[in-house]
Amino acid sequence: MIRVLIAEDQSAVRAGLVLILGSAPDIEVAGEAADGEQAVAMARELRPDLVLMDVQMPRLDGVSATRIVVGEGLADVLVLTTFDLDEYVFGALRAGAAGFLLKNTEAKDLIAAVRTVAGGEGIVAPAVTRRLIAEFAAKPVREPTADPAVLRELTRREREVLSCLGEGLSNAAVAERLEMAEATVKTHVSRLLGKLGLRSRVQAAVLAQELGI
Repeated sequence: MIRVLIAEDQSAVRAGLVLILGSAPDIEVAGEAADGEQAVAMARELRPDLVLMDVQMPRLDGVSATRIVVGEGLADVLVLTTFDLDEYVFGALRAGAAGFLLKNTEAKDLIAAVRTVAGGEGIVAPAVTRRLIAEFAAKPVREPTADPAVLRELTRREREVLSCLGEGLSNAAVAERLEMAEATVKTHVSRLLGKLGLRSRVQAAVLAQELGI
């Protein structure tokens, strides 16, 4: 069973998410939080597999809550947002969120996304991720870029895979471009995430953009 904590301040939306996820035979709603502080506290108590995290919540916003949950290794985080391109989402991805979904996502796609993130893939919607990365890269004023020295730990092939992640490519697309098996791509992704100390493919994509590779 995939145990999910739902963090959403709007009770009607939260109830809808509970119904949707509860309908899946392999997903259990472990708890419900109405604000960011409660989400962190419940994540510490319940240790769910995944937190479905709203971005804009009272007391503690979803970005800050994500940073704490991921930083303490409590759970993976899948961010929910009303807006497909806003600075909150960028902040959540930098904080270590495994991916994000729009609140108008179809029920079947929400369930699939939870399964995807719980399975360690991390990329939920490649097309939307590519838009996010493009928007992030186009911003004239950004946070200081990462230290290029971090790339020294990577092999040439891992750098190539990281570059592909920076374009928002899926495993299948990376495999096709680099002419390797998809299973090999997954291995490279896992290794480069470990070497760079990253929690998700999306974090790797943002890093690739910051480094300009």
